[in-house]
Amino acid sequence: MTKTKTMILAALCFALGLVLPSAFHMIGAGTVFLPMHIPVLICGLVCGWQYGGACGLLVPLVSSLLTGMPPLFPTAPAMMLELCAYGVLTGLLYHHFRAPLYPSLIGAMLGGRVVSGLANAFFMGIAGKAYGLSAFVAASFVTALPGIILQLVAVPVLVIALQKSGAINGPRAAA
Repeated sequence: MTKTKTMILAALCFALGLVLPSAFHMIGAGTVFLPMHIPVLICGLVCGWQYGGACGLLVPLVSSLLTGMPPLFPTAPAMMLELCAYGVLTGLLYHHFRAPLYPSLIGAMLGGRVVSGLANAFFMGIAGKAYGLSAFVAASFVTALPGIILQLVAVPVLVIALQKSGAINGPRAAA
């Protein structure tokens, strides 16, 4: 892909990261289906780790400033680090290490959740709010289960469809 095409696709993922959560929150399903995660995961897989990381870092911040979702503190900084990890890990695993699509996605989802747990523990501690292992498991795996399933279904389908259509290439070695 050309640099221009990569930048346009990253910008599209960024825009979707702002629009999808608003649509999901309108029907009360935002925190369950994790709609902000999907464009970031796709960005890392399609555009590479640099763009995926930038998308993941900026989308929660801009969304918080524009819509108040997620709350600016302590949630937004933790989400910024979590989503940045998703974008970086999908890009590195898929393009640099040339792992297959599903292992790249699952590895990034697990790694991002570890970052989320550490970041939430830190920022919740600063905010004086309790955050322990049970809160981490509940938020990252139990409440998020519908979102995890949606990510495991929708992200590969969209990436494969883009590849088959010729809109994007398959994985490539990192530059």
